Amino acid sequence: MTFITDPVFYLIAVPVVLLIGISKGGFAGSLGLLSVPLLSLMISPIQAAAIVLPILCVMDIFGLLAYRRTADWRNLGYLLPGAVLGILVGYLLFSYLSADFIKVLLGVICVVFTLNHYARRVPADHVANAGLVRGSFWGSIAGFTSFVAHAGGPPLQFYMLPQKLDKTLYVGTSVWFFFAINYVKLIPYGMLGQFSLENIGTSLVLLPLAPLGIWMGVKAHKMVSEVLFYRIAYVLVLLTGGKLLWDGLSGMNLLF
Repeated sequence: MTFITDPVFYLIAVPVVLLIGISKGGFAGSLGLLSVPLLSLMISPIQAAAIVLPILCVMDIFGLLAYRRTADWRNLGYLLPGAVLGILVGYLLFSYLSADFIKVLLGVICVVFTLNHYARRVPADHVANAGLVRGSFWGSIAGFTSFVAHAGGPPLQFYMLPQKLDKTLYVGTSVWFFFAINYVKLIPYGMLGQFSLENIGTSLVLLPLAPLGIWMGVKAHKMVSEVLFYRIAYVLVLLTGGKLLWDGLSGMNLLF
């Protein structure tokens, strides 16, 4: 079996996969956006996305076992058609996206997502409603960013968080959403030839961590302070985004 053998890669990849599982199992999967940026510090973002996708698909199965009866079906009905459209756009634009451009895009997503979190000042009693237009728009953005770099969490949160759903209902809806779009993404990823023997082999090496991460996330959902988890997470997202922006802009010769 062919796979990446650099031990430094696994020093990053192992905690990244566990973090994704913990996030998907207990915190709505929002930290999935960290997977490709962090791995992109070692390999190309395109290869990183291809390695992570099969792992995400396995995690989604375990996530459904935990939240199979928990979802806001109306929100999913608004989100999923747009998400499929966003995936299609990502597929059509794939050959035009360079590794440096993807790094810049990822960096912008990470930084904007974090700054939006810190800058947002929403009245405590304000609750937004589910809507077809908003759901379709943010669903399409989530589909595109998820296709490019498994970074569909921020757009989904922009749409879902203002509704202030029950925490468990919110996580369950997220699990169902990413289960659907990740399996749809397998088709265009395969058509683009992203599942090389090395990528699949590396995915298989990391795969045993998938159920462990989900199990840890389900436990953490009940035991760990969500506030503390996200405080640490947002700092990591911001630092990673800044590093990717620097690397991408440097590669595009846009920095002095």
